[in-house]
Amino acid sequence: QLQLVESGGGLVQPGGSLRLSCVASGGTLDYSAVAWFRQAPGKEREGVTCMSSSKSSTNYLDSVQGRFTIAKDNAKNTVYLHMRSLRPEDTAVYYCAAATGLPCPEYYSSNYYRQYSVMGRWGKGTLVNVSS
Repeated sequence: QLQLVESGGGLVQPGGSLRLSCVASGGTLDYSAVAWFRQAPGKEREGVTCMSSSKSSTNYLDSVQGRFTIAKDNAKNTVYLHMRSLRPEDTAVYYCAAATGLPCPEYYSSNYYRQYSVMGRWGKGTLVNVSS
């Protein structure tokens, strides 16, 4: 059974950078779409970005476009989220998820990300706190 574990969160100053990691075990990510989500205090969980199994397609939440980058290393069975120019409003618990049968589309759609609620495998999250 696929398990996902996030790491790399912590306290970072506005304008700073972080790299989050999501290590998969018990299965391979080779044939899965992968995604990052976040949930800010008092807010709904939202999809941040996804990547197709072939790495041929990605999309990003508008507020992180140009600042965040998703990457996947199949050899390490690991997904990354590179974050730069961080803002206080990026403060949230960040989760990774994986799913077969949910190919990442070319354009961002909240409806796409909602499908992970029932079809995805999830990590337990890592906290990112953007504050001075």
